[in-house]
Amino acid sequence: MENKQQFPTEQVTLPTKGLLYPKDSPLRKGSIEMKYMTAREEDILTNQNYIENGTVLDKLLQSLIITPIDYNSLIAGDKNAILIAARVLGYGADYDFEYKGEKITMDLSTVKDKLLDESLVTNGKNEFSFTLPTSKKEVTFKFLTHEDEQKIQQEIKGLKRLKKESSNELTTRMKHIILSVDGNSDTKVVRNFIDNEFLARDARELRKYIKEIQPDVDLTYSYEDRRGNITEIDIPVGIKFFWPDASV
Repeated sequence: MENKQQFPTEQVTLPTKGLLYPKDSPLRKGSIEMKYMTAREEDILTNQNYIENGTVLDKLLQSLIITPIDYNSLIAGDKNAILIAARVLGYGADYDFEYKGEKITMDLSTVKDKLLDESLVTNGKNEFSFTLPTSKKEVTFKFLTHEDEQKIQQEIKGLKRLKKESSNELTTRMKHIILSVDGNSDTKVVRNFIDNEFLARDARELRKYIKEIQPDVDLTYSYEDRRGNITEIDIPVGIKFFWPDASV
């Protein structure tokens, strides 16, 4: 059995600072140990089965993380931080991508963490409150984990099998984000509220608030065109984020 400790490693800090994980979780300390990429990880990046079923980046990170964590419990922002660290440790900080036909080189070492505001944390739980501005209902919500994201994708696929032209992604995501409505955490009550009572303007304000406070990494790039206009664009992250010549 391979001993990962024979490879050089680095500590990667987590945007959540570990505050939203159980006290007995190794993630609680706010950082994880990760090894440098090897040829074994390049094999993972070119595994066609992983590429086709969309698990290639998760398989890669699981291979690189040394700290014995529950990968499914990783909050999305922490996972993004680990992803950036993996790319820098594997292939360096310079990342080339195209935007509007122009080649852009970005220094990934300049990517900043958006850290969790500790004053918002109650009892060390991944649970936060928000009053919907129009309906005045009080909702509690969570930041999604890797496991949540997997469940959401499975649910969306199931809905599309039942109705091919259905578009339920926003409401499906909200059904996994919102934990209670006016103190009622019954799943049927929450889902009924989202399907039948959740006003569009309230949904928009909740999404804005979550984006504002969610711990993450800033995966945007300030693009300046020839006229001097600046546009904030999202950095493309996929298999080519690690290896431009990888098969897709």
